[in-house]
Amino acid sequence: MTVTALEKELKNQNLASIYLLYGKESYLLESCLKKIKRIFGNLQDGLNYIKIDNTNVDMLISELQTPPFGFEKKLIIIKDTDLLKKQGKKKNQAVVEQVQKVSSYIGENIDDIKEQNVIVFIEEDVEKNELYKLLEKVGVVCNFEPEKVLDIAKRMRYICSAYNVNIDNYVLNYFIESCGTNLQDLINEIRKLIEYVGKDGTIKKEDIDALCIKQFESVIFDLTDSLGQKNVKKSLEVLKNLIYAKEPIQKILITLYNHFKKLYIVKLCEKEKQDVLENLKLKPNQTFLVSKYKKQASYFSEEALRNVLFKLIELDENYKNGNIDLNIGLESVICGYCS
Repeated sequence: MTVTALEKELKNQNLASIYLLYGKESYLLESCLKKIKRIFGNLQDGLNYIKIDNTNVDMLISELQTPPFGFEKKLIIIKDTDLLKKQGKKKNQAVVEQVQKVSSYIGENIDDIKEQNVIVFIEEDVEKNELYKLLEKVGVVCNFEPEKVLDIAKRMRYICSAYNVNIDNYVLNYFIESCGTNLQDLINEIRKLIEYVGKDGTIKKEDIDALCIKQFESVIFDLTDSLGQKNVKKSLEVLKNLIYAKEPIQKILITLYNHFKKLYIVKLCEKEKQDVLENLKLKPNQTFLVSKYKKQASYFSEEALRNVLFKLIELDENYKNGNIDLNIGLESVICGYCS
């Protein structure tokens, strides 16, 4: 089941008996879990509300067997256990046996389990083992993948309209590009902007620049833009702001190197007429970055990009050998290119 379909079911107060919710979009996952709890009703911890993790996973079958004394059903949350977690090639035999035991019990007693319980398995990553296949067959399985930019934009626009606040498409896209695609972070930032402009107000680009916490990668884009335009003052200012924000200098160096490497790949792809998206290996919710990388790559020649990469590699080597301070070295690379 898709996230949208699950949200619709929960909005209509339709509660299934068995769920497997997994994926990296934790905000939407937790939001759906809260709705499940709200629909379920009054929760009494230890009585009709049971939490299972790796410390007490051995109690799962016992809890499934125990009737919900005094209540119609029990809500059992099974979170971050080894039952569905991805394992390496050398599988833990004890875990394998436990998975088989739980799968067998649920499969053989599914009607009783559904009559007495609502059970929710929650994981970040899952292995499609026999338990997964069983849950897929008897329950609702939903993968909370990071959403695409278009879907994220719809959610942000919906929040703005709920508070009678306006935001145009260009500013909304700039907001997502600046603050990333993590929904929890974006919701925090959009609420800040809504409070600032007030009812019937309009969010503008300068409001985002003044108030929002920009994603680290977005600031690297700003730094590279300044370098491409050979604006040494602005480049050094962005670098100093990163250091002032307590970003580790080694992280800045590595991220800057990886960024220029991507620009170099874009340049080669355009030269050889190859697919940029495929070669950059971007995630589905990062496809909007292709146009940004292409625009930035246009500021530099192939030779200039190659020289910057060599300078950053040389700086890393000199730093590790104790020959130069990394902060001074980065400023030197910036000034050297801009000159």
